[in-house]
Formats: sequence, structure tokens, C-alpha cells
Amino acid sequence: MSTPIRTVISPGRYVQGKGAMTHLGGYVKQIGTTALLVADDFVWGVVGDQVASDFGENGISFERVGFGRFATPAAVDALVEKITAGGVDVIVGLGGGSAIDAAKSAGHLAGIRWVSVPTVASTDAPTSALAVIYTEEGEFIEYRFFPHNPDLVLIDSQLVANAPVAFLVAGIGDALATWLEARATSRSNSLTMAGGQPTQTGTALAKLSWDIIHENAFSALDAVRDHLVTPALENLIEANTLLSGLGFESGGLAAAHAIHNGLTAAPQTHGLAHGQKVNIGSIAQLVLEGAPREEIEDFVVFTTKVGLPNTLTEIGLSIDDDAELRAVAEAACLPSDTIHNMPFEVTPELVVDALKAIERLSRSIRAEKGLAEPVLYHAPH
Repeated sequence: MSTPIRTVISPGRYVQGKGAMTHLGGYVKQIGTTALLVADDFVWGVVGDQVASDFGENGISFERVGFGRFATPAAVDALVEKITAGGVDVIVGLGGGSAIDAAKSAGHLAGIRWVSVPTVASTDAPTSALAVIYTEEGEFIEYRFFPHNPDLVLIDSQLVANAPVAFLVAGIGDALATWLEARATSRSNSLTMAGGQPTQTGTALAKLSWDIIHENAFSALDAVRDHLVTPALENLIEANTLLSGLGFESGGLAAAHAIHNGLTAAPQTHGLAHGQKVNIGSIAQLVLEGAPREEIEDFVVFTTKVGLPNTLTEIGLSIDDDAELRAVAEAACLPSDTIHNMPFEVTPELVVDALKAIERLSRSIRAEKGLAEPVLYHAPH
């Protein structure tokens, strides 16, 4: 039997800070000279003039193309055609996780370099060597894996502070799962997204993300409500983006993200942020593990105070939605998904029971701690 391979992967450079966007051209110039910028109209309205001026000063020619809501196969293929027709040597994804994932996917297929420029700290997607591909309706299709991470990840903390606080809350939900899933992957010695077994480094970075979030989340959220950049916000951005990104990719995914992928198939959850659905996966994973009551209580209290869902009600479902919950569980347990990194066998039946269990469990903890009752989520139509 061959010796297990352990590996860590990471972006070529990570840049974060207030006003970092003014340095984008200087960093991109080290990577390419003809750029395709992928950004929706809203994001371009916020940063377009600044980026255009900065790229001009650095001698970078560019074209900006708009972007829809999801990284779909068709959206990626359209970007590849743009790259091929325009002699582009670097693609820059500006905005949220899907725009960045589409840019990464197109850059890989076209054989050029790629850059991630998140304008919110809502997911850990920007740093990774993978993309999540969805249907036009937002249902999960597949992970696409690439041979390397972005050449550059740049995030301007002031843009994060200027964005609605809901984006940062979603990022916390995505990042909290990182330690829970890396811990499970370490226990089972399963393979990570990096293509090997987890290293001590990957697992430790996942735990560091968890610790920094718990220390800084509430102060950082208050700062964003006033559009201020504080040390607490800088710490939380790094935890949500860099540490969670490195931690999930080189530490391992498990049940939480697999259950998220399953939840995208339930129409009742459409419109919810990635991190909101991941948080349901996290609490369900804790139930699957038989985690200590104190750990589950702490998780429910913390996520309720942050503003994340931890009941079915808050994602538009109920314990009576047997057909939908069964479909979610079967999708989460597909042979290709990461739920099989858990240190025990997980079946759709176990997932359904865990999802149903979180309703009464979270409600009782919230009532005991004097926290708000769940509010029913209504998906937009």
C-alpha cells in the first residue's frame, strides 16, 4: 500500500486592507497585460471608475463584461469565447462568489491566469482552486477542480464595510462550517479538495478561522452597520475569506456543505445565501455526530445572535415536508459528495432525521436562552 499523500494549496498572493482596490492594477500587471473583467452592473457602478483609472495607469488594456446571478455552464462558456476572441491573458472576477467562480472556470478552460476580487466577505470561494456550478435556477450541478489556485486574491475592506451586513453574516455561516468539517475529515483521514489527506496546517487554519470568528463577529458586524473598518472587521474578513478558504480546501469538507448542496434542490430555499444554507448543514452535522449538548447549545446561541438560520422554518421548510427533505438527503448523499468524509457511514435516512431534529432542538435552546423564535422564510417567486 502506498504512503498517503498530504498536501496544502493556496493562492499565489492574498491582499487585504482598506483601499486595497487602488493597488489592483499594480498587482495584476505582474500577471498579465490584457484583462477581461467579470462584474455585474451594480459592482461595476461601485468600482468601475477606480479600476479603469488604475488599469490605465498600469498599462493594462481591459474589457468589462456583465454577469448574471449564478455560475452556470453557459455563462462560463460565453466567457471562454470572449477570452479566445480578445487575446486576453488574465481574467478578473469582481463581486460575489458566483462571478468569481465563473471567472476561474473560464480562465482554466481558456488556459490563462485568473484573479479573484471579492467585494463582499460572504463566502470562502475566492481563494480556492475549485468552482461551484449551478443551474439558472440556482440548483447545484457540480464542483469543478483546477490545477492551481488564483494567482491573486485582493479584497478591499472598505467595500466589505460599505456592503449590507447580511453579506458578512452569510460569510460567517460559510466559514463556521470549515472547522466542523475539517475536524470530521481529520478524524476519518479522508481526502480533501486539495487532492490528498489533510495536513496539520490545513486543520489548524480551519480551527483558527473558527476562533477568530467567535472573538470578532459581533464587533465586526457592528462596525459594518456604520460602514467602518476596524481591527475586528479586518480579522473577520480574513477568517471568512482566507482562513476559511484554506481550511475548507486543505482541511476537508464533510456533511455541512453536502447538505447545503442538497438544499439547493428544494424550491422553498431559493433566494437564501450560500452561508445561510451551509449553517443548516452545520447544525445537522452536529446532530449526525451526536455532538455534546453544550457544543450544540453554543452553536445555536451564537448563530441565532449573529442572524443565521438554525431551524427548518427559517429556510422555508418544515418537518412535514417529507418529500422535499428526502430529496435533499438523497442529493446530499450522492456518491460524489463530501458527506462521505464523515468518520462513519451516512445514509439519506440519517440526514432526514437530523434535519427534522434541528427544528425542535434549536427552538428549545432558543426559548431556554430567551432568544427570538424562528420566522418562516418565504422564497421569492
